[in-house]
Amino acid sequence: MTARAPAVPAAVARLIGVARTFAEAARLPPSAADLLAVIVEEWSANIVEHGGAAPESLIVLRLDRSGDAVDISFSDAGMAFDPRTAEERGPHLERGGGAGIALIRFWSRIADYSRRRGRNRLQLVLEVG
Repeated sequence: MTARAPAVPAAVARLIGVARTFAEAARLPPSAADLLAVIVEEWSANIVEHGGAAPESLIVLRLDRSGDAVDISFSDAGMAFDPRTAEERGPHLERGGGAGIALIRFWSRIADYSRRRGRNRLQLVLEVG
């Protein structure tokens, strides 16, 4: 399943909805469906809030079930950001948030990150079975 959304705040809810639709179609267990939704929410929110992508640029989300795993791919035109090397600064108690990268690292495997033709490309794997 592939979805595209402009890099604006409404993209986050749209992409969460896509993740939920995919989870149902792929018959993921409820706990895996919830993890997928949180991973999609955290990464897409990071793109929108911190990535600096032009609002008219697109976030592309691809989801594919492969046996006991879900392959999650994001592409965006924001600033280069490799989550494998990003420093964890812990939660931001005053404004909320700040735990997204840690959650993504804990609940999924970062399979690859690259930057090509002005776009970030992130591949995650979520074990579901």
